[in-house]
Amino acid sequence: MAIKSTPARYGAVAILVHWTSALLIIGLLMSGFRASAALDSATKASFLRFHVPLGVLILALTVFGIIWWQFADRKPESLPGDRLQTAAARAVHVLFYVVIVGMAASGIGMLALSGAGSVIFSSGTAALPDFSNYAPRTPHGFGARALVALLVLHVAGALYHHFIKKDRIFARMGLGR
Repeated sequence: MAIKSTPARYGAVAILVHWTSALLIIGLLMSGFRASAALDSATKASFLRFHVPLGVLILALTVFGIIWWQFADRKPESLPGDRLQTAAARAVHVLFYVVIVGMAASGIGMLALSGAGSVIFSSGTAALPDFSNYAPRTPHGFGARALVALLVLHVAGALYHHFIKKDRIFARMGLGR
């Protein structure tokens, strides 16, 4: 498999970033929703010890992906379809980037404003602050739900291409020939 994309298939770097990001985002959402639902500070902190570094890693992968597409690689040609489908696919991909960067910014903002970083990453038993008292909490919660919606749209689109259009979308992304 080539490092860079061809007109018909994504390259190894794009595929690795895509599938790694997908798995990490699922872990990020699960740990974030679990932390949000945790009733005691110790449980919430244990989820956040996993969640925060994962968020930083996703941000780094997203920035790398943006730089990769801008300067190093070209995306394969769009699959045949109507203009509305093509526009919807582009919108979902752009919104992924916007939401991920926004989520990282609001997460960092919450940690910075609340001082929770020292509580999360210490071995002590200090209580976490109430994140709802900090302005970045609202866009962070909204972003998490938007990210779930975007994932559902993205997966639905991929399944539509695979099962209905049968245009080998998964092969373009490294799954199959």
